[in-house]
Amino acid sequence: MTQGLFAMRETTATRVGASRAARAHGSGAHRVRPRGKVAALRAALAALAFAPSAYASEAGLDLTAHWAGYAAVALFVSAYALVIVEEYTHLRKSQPVMLAAGAIWALLALVSSTQGQAELAHRAVRDYLLEFGELLLFLLAAMTYVNAMSERGLFEALRARLTRRALSYRALFWATGLAAFCLSPLIDNLTTALVMCAVVLAVGRDEPKFVAIACINIVVAANAGGAFSPFGDITTLMVWQRGLVEFGAFFALFLPSLVNWCVPALCMHVALPKGAPPPRQETATMKRGATTIVALFVITILLAVGFHQFLHLPPFMGMMTGLALLKLYGWRLSRTALRVEAEEFDRQGAPGDIDAFDSYEQVARAEWDTLLFFFGVIMCVGALGFCGYLALGSQWFYGELGPTRANILIGLISSVLDNIPMMVAVLQMNPEMSVGQWLLVTLTAGVGGSLLSIGSAAGVALMGQARGQYTFFSHLKWTWAIALGYAASIATHFAINARYFA
Repeated sequence: MTQGLFAMRETTATRVGASRAARAHGSGAHRVRPRGKVAALRAALAALAFAPSAYASEAGLDLTAHWAGYAAVALFVSAYALVIVEEYTHLRKSQPVMLAAGAIWALLALVSSTQGQAELAHRAVRDYLLEFGELLLFLLAAMTYVNAMSERGLFEALRARLTRRALSYRALFWATGLAAFCLSPLIDNLTTALVMCAVVLAVGRDEPKFVAIACINIVVAANAGGAFSPFGDITTLMVWQRGLVEFGAFFALFLPSLVNWCVPALCMHVALPKGAPPPRQETATMKRGATTIVALFVITILLAVGFHQFLHLPPFMGMMTGLALLKLYGWRLSRTALRVEAEEFDRQGAPGDIDAFDSYEQVARAEWDTLLFFFGVIMCVGALGFCGYLALGSQWFYGELGPTRANILIGLISSVLDNIPMMVAVLQMNPEMSVGQWLLVTLTAGVGGSLLSIGSAAGVALMGQARGQYTFFSHLKWTWAIALGYAASIATHFAINARYFA
């Protein structure tokens, strides 16, 4: 982190030595202009070794032409291939990457030991573990709050309210898209997409064409909405936690994100069926304490921002403090459950549906497969950086292509590969870029996954939820419109956020 935990751990002497070495070798990998490939690699590794980042402070080995480096790449590619075909193998995505991480680091530790540098691998793993630990605790708190709101019936009440409004197909298309765009900055885009898809399936189940187009709209809107908020997507969260972009600067992406959703939505609007679905009378009542939990979630977000902005502590400290507030409120709900149930019995003459709230149950319901997948990805990509491949990649991406083309290309690659390993790789490369370029890669990595249904967790989940109606090919049919939105959002970012590129 440029201004984060690892930077604070360095001694004054280390920082002085690093700055002198940086002046001797160049300020960043992408500024090096060597004459040959071997010289380029050596220069990139030297720059990486002295770059002011957590990963670069623990310099690795040059194994880019070593059999161990080739084996590390082969193991990671094999593991990620299993992640891509998860829908067909039903093998949880965390399992292959965790196994690959263990195998790769065991191999690298052996090679480091034979070269008399056994401590290098040990220190590197500890640094990557600290990076993962911060992400884990932040996401665990956020997921627990989302699970608590779901258990209290908040999302079910929202779904019932939308289905009762007797909207036309076109009005429902825009209502669900707008709701997805507005909710995903606060809760994860996967949960948002699932809730909105449930509305579409409940109301438009007799119109498959509407379901397909509405699901595409929800995926694009959920991904776009998460791109302008530090809490909306894992990629934005990682950039914010690293201290590369201030909290308020992310909202400069609001208009580009809105354009990214509205352009394909306008294109799809003309293909929607006319008329309205038959009205459905559904009711859902939120459980006791639902609105208070929403308020506590808002307070928790403010705590995370305050800890980071004013106390200069990692955001996860604020999230964990907010999680403690949820647990204390859960304790109160449990303590008062019997009394409230007795009052309901006296008033209605029958036992009321007053169930206690168990906050630890909501922790257990967190997406542990996703959290452990992050562990595997961070460790695997970190191992490739330890071998020197990320320095070489940074030299080509940000040195030869330049940051603008590189960041746009990363978004396009995210439509095939998950945006999480792509952003982890960029952060570990740590190229020297302006805030505008960091915002650009945050935008492209966040919305690039919308180009294909397999490019984001929201798209993959909706293919399962609306099986047979929303498919890979139904999404591919509108990729051209989504690509227009992708290009328009980038152009909008350059037009309105020129001050961040200075």
